[in-house]
Order: sequence, then C-alpha cells, then structure tokens
Amino acid sequence: MSESGPSRWTRRQLTYCSNVHPGITLEQLFNVIEQHFSAVRSLRGLPSMGSGLWLSSAVARRLREDASAFRQFQLLLQQQGLHLFTLNGFPYGDFHQERVKEKVYQPDWSNPERYRYTLDLARILADAMPPDQLEGTISTLPLGYRPGWSEARQERALINLCRIADELNRLKQQQGRSIRICLEMEPGCVLEGTEQITELFTVGLPAAAERLGIPLQHLSNHLGVCYDICHQAVMFEDPAASLERLEGAGITVGKIQISSALELADPLANDPQQLLQPFAEPRYLHQVRVRTEQGLVEAADDLPAALGREGLSRNGPWRIHFHVPVQAEMLSNGALRTTRTAILGLLDYLQSNPSLHPHLEVETYTWQVLPPESRPDSDTQLHSGLATELGWLEAEMGQRGLLSDYLP
Repeated sequence: MSESGPSRWTRRQLTYCSNVHPGITLEQLFNVIEQHFSAVRSLRGLPSMGSGLWLSSAVARRLREDASAFRQFQLLLQQQGLHLFTLNGFPYGDFHQERVKEKVYQPDWSNPERYRYTLDLARILADAMPPDQLEGTISTLPLGYRPGWSEARQERALINLCRIADELNRLKQQQGRSIRICLEMEPGCVLEGTEQITELFTVGLPAAAERLGIPLQHLSNHLGVCYDICHQAVMFEDPAASLERLEGAGITVGKIQISSALELADPLANDPQQLLQPFAEPRYLHQVRVRTEQGLVEAADDLPAALGREGLSRNGPWRIHFHVPVQAEMLSNGALRTTRTAILGLLDYLQSNPSLHPHLEVETYTWQVLPPESRPDSDTQLHSGLATELGWLEAEMGQRGLLSDYLP
C-alpha cells in the first residue's frame, strides 16, 4: 500500500475520518472536502493529503447514479489536494442525528441493503483512487449488534460477505483496482474480540464460501480486518498480541483506526457517577467494560447503564468506548486516564513488524459531544484539534522511524 517502501508511511498518508463532520447530503460532503479537510491539510503544511471519507448511503447512491455529481466529486478531490484511499462504511445513515446509539448497526450484514451500500462504496473508491494506489480499504461493522442476533442472520451475513468478495474480484479483473472490505470489531457486537474474528475468517467464512462455490482466494484478497485501537483497548486486548494472532492466522489487517478510550483506573477511590456522568451523552453508544481482580471482564451496553443503581463492579478499572483526542493522556484534571498507551504499543508493533502496512486513520468522531470544557466551539477550533491529533501521531511515528519524510 505504501508509495515509499514496505516499512514506511509518509505524512500525507496519515489522515482522519470525516465521520466527525455531518455528511448525509452531497452538499455536506462537498463542504467536508472543501472546508474541513482542506483546512486540516493546510494546518499540517501539506500540499496534498490522504482522505478517509465517510459517505452516507444516500450520498453513495447519488454518486453512483449521477455521473455529473461524481465528476464534481473527483474534481473537488483534485482541487483540494486530497487522495482518496479509504472509506468508512460503518455508519449507513445520519451519524449526527440527535440519537444514533444502536441504530449505527442498521442495516447489518444479514440485510441486502448493507451489501448494496458497501458495493456502492467499493465502486466509488475504485473509480476515485489515484492511479498509483494499489489497494483501497473500506471499514465496516462486525456483522451486526449482538442483541437479537441469530444463526439465520449469521448465515445470511456470511453469504453476503462471500458474495461481495466475489464481486470485488470481478471488479479487480475489470478495472485493475483492488478493494478490501475490513470488518471492525466493536464491544457489544457479534465480533467484539480477536478470538471471534479469527474464527470467522478461519472457519465460518471458508465454510460459507465452499457452500457457495466461491474460491477462498477471493476472500483473502478482498476481506480483512479494521483494527480500532479504542475498541480493543475497551476489551482489554493487547494490540501486539492481537495483531500477532491475526497475522498468524493469515488474516490481512487492511486498516487501523488510531483511537483512544476513557479509563477510570480506580472506581473505588473515584466516584464513577461524578467523573463519568459528563460523558454519558445521548447520541452515541458508550459501552463499558471492567476487568475484575479475578481477571473476568464484566460488561454494560452503555455508560448510563453502567452508572445506574445496578452498576458494574468497582473492583477493577473501567474502560469506556468514548473516543477521546489521541494525544490526551489524562482528562478531567487528571482524574480520568485514557488508553493512549495502547496506541503507543501498536506503533511499537508496527516498528518491529515492517511487513505490516495497513492504512492508518485517526478516528475521533466525538469532538462535538465531549464535555463542554473539552468541546470545540467553532470549526477553527475543531480543525486545530484534528491537526493536533495528526501532529502527535506524526511525532510518535517519526521517533520510531515509521515516517520517511518526518523532520523533528
């Protein structure tokens, strides 16, 4: 995937995900490119930059059906110096509505609408990638939300994933552009841990492909994993051990989302209600996990539930699925910590394993729902915050020799 060799990235290849900005219409998408991405690129002092766009289902359909709109899209990317190589295909509809919560998992992979939407994204990406881009990636949900999941839905999801891999093989034969769909583990979903996703790729998908008569090579070429560091830190997974297991099973990690979670290190000494209530906002799900002294992991589906009268154990650290700025080590005047060390551990792993070269994308979509004292009050402040995140990532990668054009 790299333009600069098998073990290095360039500054322009580091990007952020546009799901932090509203984008359910074509006009909003164009504003994201022209006003937001271009501002962050300028703050970073780059003439060109990779872009990790989120396209809603309505926007994706419009770009597929309206040739004039797609030409405008391509022209705007060129004018703003943005190189498209990855898309976020997780949220389907309005990701900035008043209440998203579990609706973000709809439609899931058992629904043909998820197949259609993702195939639209793949064709858009194949047509819009720069000529020298060898592979594009699309992150997607981990089959679906666990509550209500069934064997029948699992089977339909496996069939849809096998069929889209087969379709992407045809797309590559026709256009010479390779697209990889990357499943993103998340707490509370069908696939929330490395063990589950490894079983999917080594047992479930191959069996389904065999039943359908689809070559296994199509799956290995066009399916993979999007490793979200925040999600797996909430699950108390070690990035190095997780990536090592995925690699050992022959599973491609096509994309890594650089993200950080909240941690309340000592709930016995610090009141969770007082410290975490400002983060219990109504728009997004904020799953909570606690690892007890016995090494067990207890779960709550959302932060308000964890803070309720029947809350979680306080005999171990709480980790909360709330994406916070990646450079932050502590919040709330030091009372809360973050899982930033998981990001550093992952970068150490990339340094030690130069053959692993995924797309990298900072994903802090929660800027507008942070507690008021941490929330940007203007686009200018938001752009500055996003550029600061990328600058921190550059510095950490540069110190490890992972950036070919880093100047300290």
